Amino acid sequence: MIKFIKPFLFLALIVLISCTDVIDVEVPIAAERLVVEASLDWQKGTTGNHQTIKLSTSTPYFDTTINDIVIGASIKVTNTSSNEEYIFVDQSDGTYTISNFVPVINDIYTLEVIYNDEVYTATETMTAVPAINRVEQSLEGGFDDEVLDVTIFWDDPEDEENFYFIKFYEEGGLFPWLEVGSDEFSNGNEMDEFFENDKEDDDGNITEFLPGDVVDISLYGISERYYNFLQLLIEQYYSGGDPFSSIPAEIRGNCINTTNSDNYAFGYFRLAEFDTVNYTFE
Repeated sequence: MIKFIKPFLFLALIVLISCTDVIDVEVPIAAERLVVEASLDWQKGTTGNHQTIKLSTSTPYFDTTINDIVIGASIKVTNTSSNEEYIFVDQSDGTYTISNFVPVINDIYTLEVIYNDEVYTATETMTAVPAINRVEQSLEGGFDDEVLDVTIFWDDPEDEENFYFIKFYEEGGLFPWLEVGSDEFSNGNEMDEFFENDKEDDDGNITEFLPGDVVDISLYGISERYYNFLQLLIEQYYSGGDPFSSIPAEIRGNCINTTNSDNYAFGYFRLAEFDTVNYTFE
């Protein structure tokens, strides 16, 4: 019996080896689109005169070598209340800058980008934000009562709808933690948002905050439309790898191609006042 088994195993091994072929899977490549990063953010206590807009093009998912910066475009922002125009200067590196921008709370601004003979426009309102009252650390505000967390507090204005974007960044980290919120259930009251470091390192250990760790926390006032955009974007970003999450979908911003509507742009044009604090854990 052994005489028959050995030749059979040898023959099966040859068949398996000979059937190993390289399969090339053709991945669909979406059309290249303009990407507009136009966040005109005004920090409390500053003039807000210096602003930067970045233009690039979308690239294939698996491609890491394409130079995607956009140069040679024309960018103009107009205050529709005063008709003041602000021309952004091409820095030949994908960024367009200005040093005399004048932010005015509640004024409406329009963005115009001309690229490849097509015109992209967007409209947004400069939105105010309350000042951050204080920052506190504790072991009780988060999900784990053995891990340090940090909380910011601010007073929500009465008799108006307000929407917020909060960004936590641990110094030395790779990416910030992003949150959005509204005053739907706390209008006119003191509001708060906490951040607890519950990430895992390569060994599976929680990289909790320790005394001496530093975080930068920024609170932005944003429009309802931008709040809805960010809510979808953040939900998709943090649900990566979750088999029970909703299927990711393309999320469009507020930049419209008025020349060719089919060739729409990615990105968003926002104007936001923000307050920021730098906190060191004790």
